[in-house]
Amino acid sequence: MIKVVGLSFSFPQKELYDDISFTLEEGQHCAFIGTSGNGKSTLIDILMDPEKYLYEGKVEIDPTCKIGYVSQFSQLDKTKETTVFDYIGEAFIQIQNEIASICTEMETSSDLEPLFEKYQAALDAFDAIGGDDFESSINKKLNLANLMKLRDHKVSDLSGGEFKLIQVMKEMLRSPDVMIMDEPDVFLDFDNLNALKKLINAHKGILLVVTHNRYLLNHCFNKILHLENKELQEFDGRYMEYNFSLLQTKIELQELAVAEQEDIERNDAIINNLRAIATYNSEASRGRALKARVRYQERLEARRIKAPFVDIKQPKISFGMDNDLEDAIVVRVTNYRAGFDELLLDNVNFEIKATDKVAIIGPNGTGKTTLLRDIFKHNRDSIEIHAAAKVAYLSQIQDEVLKDSNTILEEFIEAGFKTYDEVRSYLSDYGFEGEIVDQKIASLSGGEKNLLQIAKVSASKANVLLLDEPTSHLDTYTQIALEKAIVDYKGAILMISHDFYSVVNGMDYVLIIDDKTIRKMSMRKFRQMIYASHFDRDYLEKEQNKRAVEMKIELALKDTHFELAKKLVDELEELIKLL
Repeated sequence: MIKVVGLSFSFPQKELYDDISFTLEEGQHCAFIGTSGNGKSTLIDILMDPEKYLYEGKVEIDPTCKIGYVSQFSQLDKTKETTVFDYIGEAFIQIQNEIASICTEMETSSDLEPLFEKYQAALDAFDAIGGDDFESSINKKLNLANLMKLRDHKVSDLSGGEFKLIQVMKEMLRSPDVMIMDEPDVFLDFDNLNALKKLINAHKGILLVVTHNRYLLNHCFNKILHLENKELQEFDGRYMEYNFSLLQTKIELQELAVAEQEDIERNDAIINNLRAIATYNSEASRGRALKARVRYQERLEARRIKAPFVDIKQPKISFGMDNDLEDAIVVRVTNYRAGFDELLLDNVNFEIKATDKVAIIGPNGTGKTTLLRDIFKHNRDSIEIHAAAKVAYLSQIQDEVLKDSNTILEEFIEAGFKTYDEVRSYLSDYGFEGEIVDQKIASLSGGEKNLLQIAKVSASKANVLLLDEPTSHLDTYTQIALEKAIVDYKGAILMISHDFYSVVNGMDYVLIIDDKTIRKMSMRKFRQMIYASHFDRDYLEKEQNKRAVEMKIELALKDTHFELAKKLVDELEELIKLL
């Protein structure tokens, strides 16, 4: 359906792709992954409208191929008065109305030939999208996503997560040959994420989905496209199998690298010896031997292993703080209530101690962000903040914290850094190096903007962190680095997140929104609740066993114990088969 051959493309300030190739064929559900800012969304844009870009190489798309698209930045139109059913069925209803209009025109027209042609074209279009069964098809999709209850609701009443799912259904029901979705999972709660998983797995056409969500990656997709450092890697298989393949390659490459390093060091010793001899023996043969050895050394250096997909540089995220409040209560919420047109939260009571790490969990649209923002603003009598608490805030609405008109350098000078050199040095740990620091924030990807927010939070040295969907748009490598920083942090964290892995790997307990109020839940009960809803009964145990073996492999590689690493890889392969 789609074939890309030898594609190279650059913006004036950045080269994105260098001679990349891939295909999308019948039956493939493809995950498109890679670190933030490498050009995934731009590549999708090229596929959607190749004529808009000047590139080298070929983009071959079957002329009969119909492409569907769901954007990562879709906005809910609050003025839409249409029902969910009518919104999803818009294409069907439009063609139905066109057919009815043509029939009415036929009753009075004397020139029927062009009307017959229009009538047949409309019937063909209706048939192409399964028009005869469109009501049944819409109901099936709503049932699959457990959203049948919203069938007759107004679109304007939907939460952001519900609207995203409705958009996915609407586009799927148009029966495109290739369906492209750019981060459709962002900000979805657990139930809506599970619904998206079902929609993806039930879809019959070709799918290309940009996602960093580990739940979707582990439970959907039979092909991986991985874009990194201007190169693209194509892998037929599941994400877990792809990661396993990378790990095998990593062991082989590290073993080769150790052997090469030993060869280089031996050659260095020979060169040094020849140079020492040449200082007191000027025979031509000695000079030729030295030059030959130096050339051999240069060849060794040139063929050192380069693997852009194996060792990807993680940002060095670290949350420090200026003062430790020990066991003090840093946030206390008493009889809090919030609402706009309707009451969202009522009689909310909880307190956060100085070392508590807590996740707020609840469906989309239940007031979580409103609560977190009110705590940050500290403008309500129902909220108390410790006098010595220094609070930092990460917003899911990125322009609340970042100014799009600023360059990256300007943003951090305004945040309190003294010199541009100081900013450059600090941001290099987060992967912002070279010319990118002179770019406007508006030009960055969603993942890069979120990583900048994390860098600002880290620089604040706050002892209370309020994090609203901190993993949104982040690639998996950065998500893992963030999890480690959260675990290592000594202060208090109150975090809104729908990312299961971030919650279970870093939080002490959760606050569940239930019937417009909040109740505390232990991490053990939370795991049980989520696993009962979204996973097989023994999945947790298998996942934990897999993670334990992966950690043993990392330790074996650190000690260059390659034989042990290979034995552990065999053990890991059997665990992956069970998952």
